[in-house]
Amino acid sequence: MTLKMQKGSFNPLKLLLKIPVPWVYILTYLIGLVFQILFPFQILSQDKLYIVKIIGIVLFLIGLIFASWSLIIFHKASTTTTPGESSRKLITHGPYKITRNPMNVSLVLAHLGEAGFLTQIWPLFTFPLIVAYVNWVVIPLEEDILKKDYSEEYEDYCARVRRWL
Repeated sequence: MTLKMQKGSFNPLKLLLKIPVPWVYILTYLIGLVFQILFPFQILSQDKLYIVKIIGIVLFLIGLIFASWSLIIFHKASTTTTPGESSRKLITHGPYKITRNPMNVSLVLAHLGEAGFLTQIWPLFTFPLIVAYVNWVVIPLEEDILKKDYSEEYEDYCARVRRWL
């Protein structure tokens, strides 16, 4: 499913696309945090929470490393990380050999990791909202631009590398 936006027509998603994707993840997490504060909820015993915290720290660190690696590559290539803008170069090495969207994968890992090490359940309930938005709005917009700019080269890349993992 691809999002098509016409000039002059009102589209609420157009407004949402002006918010940088990392901030959308943060705002979605904060909505979950508000619910966590208003309606505290834990499903595990304190013994098992220790394991959840360790897993959360590991996920968060992997996300941080993956994001840093991706951003360094984009910076070296002098290309944009803003959805809706044309890239100066098609990046297909480093973490982009594993996934076409390593920055989104890293934000997913950070979101899940933070919920884990802070042992907060409510941000997990808001998590599907952000993944749906990124998967069905942001990524298709980026893919349409890359297909237009890099046609066959991008199609070959898509055949080799999955969207997420």
